[in-house]
Amino acid sequence: MSEIAQLKIGDKTYDLPVIEGTEHEKAIDISKLRDQSGYITLDIGYKNTGATKSAITFLDGEQGILKYRGYPIEQLAEKSSFIEVAYLLIYGELPTEQQLKDFQYQISRHTLVHEDMKKFFDGFPSKSHPMGQLSSLIGALAAFNPESLEPGLSPEIINLEIIKLIAKMSTIVSWIYKKSLGQKVNYPQNKYDYVTNFLYMTFSQVTEEYEIDPVVVSAMNKLLILHADHEQNCSASTVRIVGSSDANIYASISAGISALWGPLHGGANQAVIEMLEKIKADGGDTDKWIAKAKDKNDSFRLMGFGHRVYKNFDPRAKIIKKACDDILEKLGVNDEVLSIAKRLEEVALQDEYFVQRKLYPNVDFYSGIIYRALGFPTDMFTVLFALGRLPGWIAQWKEMKENKEPIGRPRQVYVGATNRDYTDINNR
Repeated sequence: MSEIAQLKIGDKTYDLPVIEGTEHEKAIDISKLRDQSGYITLDIGYKNTGATKSAITFLDGEQGILKYRGYPIEQLAEKSSFIEVAYLLIYGELPTEQQLKDFQYQISRHTLVHEDMKKFFDGFPSKSHPMGQLSSLIGALAAFNPESLEPGLSPEIINLEIIKLIAKMSTIVSWIYKKSLGQKVNYPQNKYDYVTNFLYMTFSQVTEEYEIDPVVVSAMNKLLILHADHEQNCSASTVRIVGSSDANIYASISAGISALWGPLHGGANQAVIEMLEKIKADGGDTDKWIAKAKDKNDSFRLMGFGHRVYKNFDPRAKIIKKACDDILEKLGVNDEVLSIAKRLEEVALQDEYFVQRKLYPNVDFYSGIIYRALGFPTDMFTVLFALGRLPGWIAQWKEMKENKEPIGRPRQVYVGATNRDYTDINNR
């Protein structure tokens, strides 16, 4: 017999089913509570509300566990490529050798972007934020793929739109970067794998041969894998709720990009570098800023340390720390900002204040350092986050469609004015 929770309101008792996930998470199913009792629950920010059942990503913040489709993130980051992980997230299983080849081939056939898309760049202000450009351009892809707007799309058409989106995203992101520098954009080269092709389009110059460093390729693969999905976060939930209205995949992903843009979500790695720049401008005295972080009366907080979900060490940070060290050693970057970052890291890993509070460096700390070392400006960091998160968003959208989930429609507790009579404007 399944477990039942009981809710007593006045002299009535309501039985609520308890459901259990495959990782033994338990939830009280209140789906019929309003119909049965007239009551709703209030959970501001949805911190205790499960909006869906999902088989994509499992996260245990207390234990520091992250799994994609049951596979530990540590194994995937060590052994997989980003495209292999994308296949896993979207289709549910690791691909066979032939499936992976076919997937990579299909993506390579759709990396070109319609030439008219270039005209959009002429309309953006010269100082417009890259995330605003990305959200606009991804949404605009629907206009160039009108078949995606048809109702009741077949699985074959949906899969083609998924392939197109993955393929064109890397081209668009590289173009945003090149346009920010006033440089000529590079077209994709199908001879390269996905990550190598992205780096080629982003950093190669028409004036000279570009040598792609395997250490950089490896680090980018890891970064994208680690950001590929993170359960029902703000942007993933946005993609699902927009998609639940039967919006096309491009509109849904564009909405997710806009949600990620918020500094409380995807902007954390940018905030890390901005903090380091501030410390540098103040003379680079890390001891002073460590003391400020410890002072409960000081509003200063170290960015990139600790995590809202992970109450232990962020498992992604453990992985990316080595890649960060490898990048800095390989590139031999002489950058005072990155030196400050390393000094802060050393203190945070050893200082009793930070260790007791589990304020360890998180994935945003290390990813910001790597992106800066590679030469990306800080306002591109969230765009790179979006490139990595794309497979997760697609997987969430696809799962929502396959589950035939109803349109998302949260309830509210109204706290506004009650009945009021209209007053003529001359008497107000």
